[in-house]
Amino acid sequence: MESAAPSLPLEPLEARHRRESVVQLGLAAATALAALPALAIVFYIAYKGSPALTLHFLTEMPTAGMTQGGILPAIVGTLWLVGVSLLFSVPVGVLAGMYLSEYAGNSRLARLVDMAIVNLAGVPSIVHALFGLGAFVLFLDFGTSILSGGLTLGVMTLPVIITSTKAALQSVPHNFRVACWNLGATRWQTIWHVVLPNALPGILTGVILQVSRAAGETAPVLFTGAAFYLPILPTSVWNQTMALSMHVYALVTQVPKVSEATKYATALVLLIVVLCFNSVAIVLRTYLRRNRRW
Repeated sequence: MESAAPSLPLEPLEARHRRESVVQLGLAAATALAALPALAIVFYIAYKGSPALTLHFLTEMPTAGMTQGGILPAIVGTLWLVGVSLLFSVPVGVLAGMYLSEYAGNSRLARLVDMAIVNLAGVPSIVHALFGLGAFVLFLDFGTSILSGGLTLGVMTLPVIITSTKAALQSVPHNFRVACWNLGATRWQTIWHVVLPNALPGILTGVILQVSRAAGETAPVLFTGAAFYLPILPTSVWNQTMALSMHVYALVTQVPKVSEATKYATALVLLIVVLCFNSVAIVLRTYLRRNRRW
């Protein structure tokens, strides 16, 4: 006869509550410790940059070699670059994630693509910049433009969207698929009408991360689309443009006689732009989660 597994001694109720309180306190302390550096950075930048953050600063062109005036071209250029990267990376990333989750299975091709995605996610941004320079600026002859910079950012952020899409689709219960197939729906109809709508909140998480990284990157746009000083607004994707991340780098390292408040105000505007993008996506994600069917 098999011997019964030894039972664990039960702790008194008070001791268990005490242990649970200690664990909860430790987890809360770890969470606060993780959030504290980010909050400190935001508050410090806001404190140093808020004196220079005026309507004139946000709506005027830079003058006197970027030592005076505003940062409107950098704001508009950042929106252009992020928009182009989203238009490329979101459709391609979502479709690739759908294929890997719903069609590829555990095939050799799927494993090879997964390995390529993991490796691509670990490539430094400067390498993506050189790829964008060679592929989009030179080979495809897009020139140094918003299109080249946006596509480079899109390629750089593809792994995040593909991975989040695949994980979100796989989190949808398999019974949903079986029920649709039993009713005569095709695989694509099941994905489009049932699986994808329920996976949208998770997909938006990847999009949020994509926007944050695309708006804050300097190296990829430095070689492909961003100008050091261009006090005009872009009119098409074929134009070169200023960008907030590049502008912060230029003010700090290349432009003398710029006030500290101006440098920090530019960084603060970049944070605000990223937070605005993320807030819209988070609100949409929350709405979709509330209307999810499971």
